[in-house]
Amino acid sequence: MEHHQPILLNPIHFELDMPPTDYAQFVVDVIARMTRESGTIDQSILRRAIGLASSYLLTDTSTNSEGGIVTWQTGFNQLADVVVVLHHRDELELETFNEASKACSECWSVAGTWRGMEDCRQGVKEVAGKLKKLLDEPNRRTYKGHKVYTPNSA
Repeated sequence: MEHHQPILLNPIHFELDMPPTDYAQFVVDVIARMTRESGTIDQSILRRAIGLASSYLLTDTSTNSEGGIVTWQTGFNQLADVVVVLHHRDELELETFNEASKACSECWSVAGTWRGMEDCRQGVKEVAGKLKKLLDEPNRRTYKGHKVYTPNSA
């Protein structure tokens, strides 16, 4: 029986030369592609983009320590502005409003959990304020007569 010497390989080193994530650019790209292809806002795609807010909060701030908070906040605000426009056109779906509300809750939790992200809570407050203005008077707990997502109702 032959005895073979093990082959020793040098450790593999990966170059992590990836560009930082940019939620604002992602949002612009998604909205542009959506409107170019159909001329309308597909709210199922919009909901998916909104649902990525907390993930982009983590990646934008961790891959771009200098500008990540700004790119995330800009993207989140852009999506909130689209939600407001859909509301004013009387096209906003309850499911889309709920997704935006849920994203605020998730981002609030992430911003309070991860060190160095406390300032992001101001961005969440801005988006939540835009959404709150869309709710029914006087209780601000319903949208067009339907109960909406709130962290305590989940």
